[in-house]
Amino acid sequence: MPSLAQLGDGVGVSPFHLHRIFKQATGLTPKAYGDDLRATRAQAALAAGDTVTTAIYTAGYGSSSRFYAAAGEHLGMEPSRYRKGGKGAVIRFAVGRSTLGEILVAATEKGICAIFLGDDAQELISALHQRFANAELIGGDPAFDTLVGKAIAAVEAATAGKSQVASLPLDLQGTAFQIRVWHALQEIPRGMTTTYAALADSIGEPKATRAVASACGANPVAVIVPCHRVVRTDGGLGGYRWGLARKEALLERERGEAD
Repeated sequence: MPSLAQLGDGVGVSPFHLHRIFKQATGLTPKAYGDDLRATRAQAALAAGDTVTTAIYTAGYGSSSRFYAAAGEHLGMEPSRYRKGGKGAVIRFAVGRSTLGEILVAATEKGICAIFLGDDAQELISALHQRFANAELIGGDPAFDTLVGKAIAAVEAATAGKSQVASLPLDLQGTAFQIRVWHALQEIPRGMTTTYAALADSIGEPKATRAVASACGANPVAVIVPCHRVVRTDGGLGGYRWGLARKEALLERERGEAD
């Protein structure tokens, strides 16, 4: 990628000024924007069946080492495994009960990759199989009980309106754009809401309101990544993957805490 000085020269401003106005306009630094663009290109190439080497250089990485260094953050797994749809990845899961109904927690070695909510445990397990169709899913692993317990406790703490919720290791797996949205969701304070349009603007994509709403709907980690805090501009709840009744309950509890 061109350096900040080269970019500044190209538009006739200082590197410092370019850095400031670029971040103001896009919500990202020039480097972060370039990293995001390259990662998205690499994901698309791998999904299309290109070899890892072809994907690396087609996307614009100067060396394979730089790509592999960032692969965990952008892909959630090794590039070769991503190319095969997660084949060979091991995901442990368990189902429990919460005040929001059935809760499924799943995690890779890196961290929690899914928290699903619903009324039927088997439907949640089926949804997990659909999301990670080529991964090895392991249920009922006693070694996983501690993390499951922490995840359920964190969800319960959040739904009970407690301000202090234990932090959990996360392995967010999605497109580069989705991950940007999910990270932005984690910045919304408890007891507060934002709109899909405002969220799009906060990541430097003011025209991508629908794409942002779609990314919220695709969020695989309920409550901990708080997509329930995003509502429509007219004040309506909008959608919620886990049911509008749960979204309304979460918002009411958080508003009660703020009051």
